[in-house]
Amino acid sequence: MTRIAELWIPIVLSAVLVFVASSIIHMLLKWHNSEYRRVPNEDAVRDAIRAGSAAPGQYAIPYCQDMKQMQSPEMLRKFTEGPVAFLVLRTPGPPKMGGFLVKWFVYGVVVAAIVACLAGGVLPAGAGRQAGILTGAMAFLAYAGGSVPNAIWMGKPWSSALKELLDALIYGLVTGATFAWLWPH
Repeated sequence: MTRIAELWIPIVLSAVLVFVASSIIHMLLKWHNSEYRRVPNEDAVRDAIRAGSAAPGQYAIPYCQDMKQMQSPEMLRKFTEGPVAFLVLRTPGPPKMGGFLVKWFVYGVVVAAIVACLAGGVLPAGAGRQAGILTGAMAFLAYAGGSVPNAIWMGKPWSSALKELLDALIYGLVTGATFAWLWPH
């Protein structure tokens, strides 16, 4: 068993390195940019949403309260006619990247801390290679968590989910390598 106090350096450093890898993926390589498309009548869609005064939140179109309502002819018609969508609305205003980046870094620290707690609970000092494998696998699962379910249930394109899985693999490898390198001896 390895104490969490001995793992603070790999926790923080792996979060920093995941943050750097993410920045390279999103700002330099930009391989996710092709996953976002413009709605052909964007201004009309924006006007319609604004006219409905929808608050920030998550919405389903068409909205169906329960499975019984799903069987009604009117609801079946709405699903058949389309569009069928899941919509997330944020508070209006320019994106505040600083806040998003801080939250992403904090998430990286939380993932690394949980991974360290779990690995530290089962691995002794000197288990660098095993620590790298275990922490890398756990970090991959944490970062990949929503990709496949969102493709299955929310209709997110599989190409986007696969790219997110590749991101998660990179983050898992970075985390695992950091813990393998800095695992206490």
